[in-house]
Order: sequence, then structure tokens, then C-alpha cells
Amino acid sequence: MKNRLCITPCGAAKIWDRYPEQGGVPAKEAYISAFGTACHTYADTFFDHWVILSAKHGFLFPTDIVPENYDLAFNSGSPDIISTEELKRQAKEKGLDTFDELVIVAGRKHIKVVQEVFGKDCMYRFPLQGCKGIGYMLQKLKKAVKENREID
Repeated sequence: MKNRLCITPCGAAKIWDRYPEQGGVPAKEAYISAFGTACHTYADTFFDHWVILSAKHGFLFPTDIVPENYDLAFNSGSPDIISTEELKRQAKEKGLDTFDELVIVAGRKHIKVVQEVFGKDCMYRFPLQGCKGIGYMLQKLKKAVKENREID
């Protein structure tokens, strides 16, 4: 059996959008968009090991604390986006570079970042590749969880 890691996106909608006074929360509770939540539920259902990829904080384990709200995306062009070098450092520090297979349950911008960090020699799976939009991705994720069957 392969040692697999699932990498999910964070999402623009965060807990502080609903509860501005909320303090720091675990990463799995911080991101509340429909897509982010569906990705995290899928990862939690089918994987022993999964992380959330944030343009600000980098690789977050579900229990890592996100201290406060922020608005940053990988495709924004902002100088505040976490660097590839920092992501590589985090991957090594958190042991993410020890997995046999990376399953990226995210859109193109996250896939690109992950491939820059882990390189071409890594074994990747992209279950949502080929979906025509976020609606199709959501359907696929929810169906997989409901049927308890991982996406091929």
C-alpha cells in the first residue's frame, strides 16, 4: 500500500467572514467555502495524511492554528505570497517529502504550485482534473464521499 498525502486548497471564504471576532482556529475550521469544505471532507474521508495549501501560511496540517483572517491567493501577484523556497522548506520540515504519492484535490493554480515544490520525479494524482468548473468538482467530491468511493 502506498504512503499517500492529499493536498487540498484553502479557499477565500474564512470563518472570520461570518464571525469577525473569532480568534485563531484549526486550519480545518478556518476555511468555509463550499469547495474548500468539500475538499477537506474528501481528504479526511479517504486519507490518513492530508494538508491544506495556503498562499499565506503554506502547508497546514488540519490541526495547525490559523491565527487570523487574510486575503491572499496564489494567482494574485502579491509579494506576500509564500515563496516556493519556503514551501520546499516546510515540506521537508513537516515530512511531506516522504510520501510515495501526492493526491492534489484542487484546481490548476494549486497543482502548479505543488509541482513546483515537489518536482517532476514525484508521483501525482489529480482526481479533479478534467472537470469543467467548480460545480462539477463539487459534485464529484460530494458523490465520492456519499458513496464512500474514492475518485479514480
